[in-house]
Amino acid sequence: MSKRAFPKPGNFVYPVPAVMVSLKGADGQKNIFTAAWTGTVCSDPPMVYVSVRKERYSHHMLTETGEFVINLPDKKLAFSTDYCGCTTGAKVDKFAACGLTPREGITVGAPSIEEAPVSIECKVTQVLELGTHDMFLAEVTAVLVDEKYIDDKDVFHMDRAGLIAYEHGAYRELGETLGRFGYSVRKKPADKKTEAKKNKSKKVIGVKKNN
Repeated sequence: MSKRAFPKPGNFVYPVPAVMVSLKGADGQKNIFTAAWTGTVCSDPPMVYVSVRKERYSHHMLTETGEFVINLPDKKLAFSTDYCGCTTGAKVDKFAACGLTPREGITVGAPSIEEAPVSIECKVTQVLELGTHDMFLAEVTAVLVDEKYIDDKDVFHMDRAGLIAYEHGAYRELGETLGRFGYSVRKKPADKKTEAKKNKSKKVIGVKKNN
């Protein structure tokens, strides 16, 4: 393998989530912006982050209210995801332009997107000024999921939602499953059968006959 160093270091951690962040300003105006710099930072309490450029129209909304919703789009929302990242809420009502339905929040004043399979309500706890972007750290206060992806055992099948990712300028649909967490150390079915035979042999050898 031969590798070449880029002349200038940059953000090359791909693929990343392509999410639609919905929020509402202090004046009640709703907006949506697309973010790729977002992710999980803590599991207990559940926390996420979203990094936003200071010049983005939604930046002042986040600062004013400290509330937002991360909506995970499926492939049907790919066009809207791109549109909301290429237009400004200062000139366009993105909910109306994309034909999306704002859903009233359960724990926050920010609306979620009804058409998104997953919506994560968040409250900002800290803002880190990092340079071109400000990182808004937030605690997850509620999660809404589309019922059609929940089975009769209340298990949510995210793999059926058709979620998309962003990779170096392109939106991509997630592909086939390569394995489940822990599969690299999990015993294979054949190994379990072999282990059962070994255990059975040990029991037979250990039996004492009564004379």
